Amino acid sequence: MKLSVFLLLLLLSSASTYKNLALRGKATQSMRYEHALSAASNAIDGNHDSLYPHGSCSHSAQQNNPWWRVDLLESYIITSIIITNRGDCCEHFINGLRIHIGNSLVRNGLQNPACAVITRISPGAVAEFSCNGMDGRYVNIVIPDREEFLTLCEVEVYGSRLD
Repeated sequence: MKLSVFLLLLLLSSASTYKNLALRGKATQSMRYEHALSAASNAIDGNHDSLYPHGSCSHSAQQNNPWWRVDLLESYIITSIIITNRGDCCEHFINGLRIHIGNSLVRNGLQNPACAVITRISPGAVAEFSCNGMDGRYVNIVIPDREEFLTLCEVEVYGSRLD
């Protein structure tokens, strides 16, 4: 009993250390899809609904190198990124996506170090990517070197303040 209480307290204390920083951030994207439901901010609204028609996913126009970004408003040590993929169709749009973290906006943040490359996320699924304590203010998500739509239903960014 004592061990389970200790483990529960440990879990709760670590959960409070790492909060979803994206909820306080400001999202933008390269070019919004023509529909009003496509805003970049939909991907950081805290709603994990993966059905685009419900209005909780961002959606770019089809273009070369589409990107999405959240400005965390200050630099943090980023431990992980969690992404919810679209579930109603088009789940392949996310294939090949790269996540960059850093403090530069040169080339839309593509010169910042990469945290992960997404090969595939199943329709409506949630995937977590470890960023091993990378630091940065901007989380840039891009589909490089091809013409595509970029759809994200939720992006969570976990980390802690720089000391």
